[in-house]
Order: sequence, then structure tokens, then C-alpha cells
Amino acid sequence: MVAPRRRRALRRAVLAWFERHGRELDFRTAGRPDPWGVLVSEVMAQQTQIARVEERWPAFMATFPSPAAMAAASPADVIRAWRGLGYNRRALGLHRAASAIVAAGGAVPGDVAGLEALPGVGPYTSRAVAAIAFGLPVGAVDVNVRRVLGRIVAGDPGQLSAAELQAAADALVDPTRPGTWTHALMDLGATTCRPARPACGACPARPWCVAAALDAPGPAPVRSARRTGVPFEQTTRWLRGRIVDRLRDVPEGTSIAFDGGLGTHSDEAVAAAVAGLLRDGIVELDGAGRARLAGPGLAS
Repeated sequence: MVAPRRRRALRRAVLAWFERHGRELDFRTAGRPDPWGVLVSEVMAQQTQIARVEERWPAFMATFPSPAAMAAASPADVIRAWRGLGYNRRALGLHRAASAIVAAGGAVPGDVAGLEALPGVGPYTSRAVAAIAFGLPVGAVDVNVRRVLGRIVAGDPGQLSAAELQAAADALVDPTRPGTWTHALMDLGATTCRPARPACGACPARPWCVAAALDAPGPAPVRSARRTGVPFEQTTRWLRGRIVDRLRDVPEGTSIAFDGGLGTHSDEAVAAAVAGLLRDGIVELDGAGRARLAGPGLAS
């Protein structure tokens, strides 16, 4: 673990770097951010490129400016507004979180335990919202932060257990600017401390980094199925997305049948994908077995 005096120097260097090089994003508002807006942006950013979140967040917040506004909408309304963000289960989870918030009085919980108790909110998102929206000195560990801190503390993120990495994140967080510190580590991992070919020479954390001292920034990331030659159009994720997009485009409450193939996918694959979306609560079936986006009955 970085010694206390070196910790302070590391924080100063990283925060100074962020002031010069941090990404300017609409959802990073000045002053004390709106907790609901922070929660929405963090759920959006899970497995989605920041540029796409930056594009979609303002319109989404205009449609659902509060938990109450989202809770009053149907799941279908939220899924329609989620177009282009992928992983539609996140939209459904956010709708359920909004309903839980409203049921508890309407305010986004201000502590990690309360946030993590919300549907669809895990350890990272709860700590990110706690730090950014409420100024709590807790470390939020996403993929980028895991890589940055793992390299600084141990030389390789794989050398630390999840508990050890969380302890390191909590110990290193700047106690006076936890939200800014959270953004800084995210940006450092996204732009400088990259998975492969990190720009160590431009990294403000280099003087404190074990990986830099060993000249060993850790192994290259594991190649995903998409990078090993499987076209995206042949994946189940593509198929599910096309089914939901088709349902988004039909009038509210309208059901349609999926009784043939889509793209390269057989009719059996389409039926299996619809069944999976049904299990996830994203679609529902009418009495004739035709599909539509989830209605008000699935709001809870």
C-alpha cells in the first residue's frame, strides 16, 4: 500500500493532471451534482462507450428528470428511450430502482448500503454515486480503475483480490474531492493507463507506480469473442437488440409475431431470443403469443 505521505502526493499529481486533461462531459456537472442524474449516467456507462452516453444522457434526463417521472412511466417507455445504449436489462433495472426510490420517499439514497440495495445497482455504481453525488470518501472500482490502481499498488491487477483492490481504492481516494478523484481515475484508465500499450511517460502516477518501476504494465487484455472473428451480427446480443428495436417502433401496446428468422439467425434462434427477453422482463406476450415491450404490469 502507498504510504500516507506518498498518497497525498499521488492524489495531487492525478488531480492536477485531471484538471488539464480530463474529459469534458455533459453529465459531469459543476458543484454538487444531482444524485438521480449521476445514477442514470453511471447505469448508462456500464458496458457502453462514454461518447454514446454523452450523446443520449441529456434527452433521457429531459424525459425522466426524476425518479418519480420514471416510476410513473411504463417499462416500455423507458426501453424506448434507452434506444442506442444496448443491454436493455439495465433500462429495466433503472426503472425498478426508480420505483423503489419513490416507494421509499423519493430521494436517491445517500449512502453505499442504501444505493446498493436498489435493483440493478452493484458495488461499483453504488460507490460511484456515493462519491460523485454525495461526496463520500469511498473508492469506486470499475474496469479502468481496477487496472490503474492494480498497476500502481501491485504492478498487475491480477495480483490483488477484489477485497484487496477495494481496500486500496478506499485508502487512496481523496477525502476532500472524492467525486473528482473518481472521474480522474476513470479518465486516466481510459486515456493513458490503457490495457495494452499504456502511455506511461504521460502518466501522472508514474513516480508511485509499481508497474512503471518494473517496466511491466501487466498483460494485454483477454480477447473477446467479437475480436476473435465472430461478427457481431451473428451474436445473440445483436439478435436481442434487433428484436427490441422492432418492438420499439410499433405503437404502444401493439403486439407482433416473430415467426421467422432475422439476419443470419434461424426462426428457432429468434424464438429462443424472445423467450430470453420474456424471462428478463423486457417483453411480454399477449394471449396469441405475440410479443410487445413490457407494460405497466411489470413496473414493480
